[in-house]
Amino acid sequence: AAPPGAVSFGVKHTEGVTVEVAHRGQEEVEPSCGGSARWPLDEGTVLRFSMSQASSELNDNKVTVSFYAEGGEPINQTGVFLTGIGISLDVDADRDGVVEKNNPNKASWSWGPEGHGAILLVSCDKESP
Repeated sequence: AAPPGAVSFGVKHTEGVTVEVAHRGQEEVEPSCGGSARWPLDEGTVLRFSMSQASSELNDNKVTVSFYAEGGEPINQTGVFLTGIGISLDVDADRDGVVEKNNPNKASWSWGPEGHGAILLVSCDKESP
């Protein structure tokens, strides 16, 4: 997706986004701090975007990738707007008949009548072709 003549790229992103650059054949990733770092535009290079919290509004985070020619001349930019969506499995963790979002027993489980924690029943059979 890089424009013709591009030999390197740089990444900028908003505070709520984490970007990592992974190179082919390397298990280690380099975090992008959103500054002036540039990477060679090699086949197999991958950018990983992630967000650690839900967005406060639609499209409130952004990642911009800038492409550069030999000698550092900027060629073009592309960007993506991100919206982080929070997902929570709310359960009756203390088994009192009330589903609570932030019950302290949600993170652990113990057996028995005085136990706590969710009991999850999973249907793993194939119900449709």
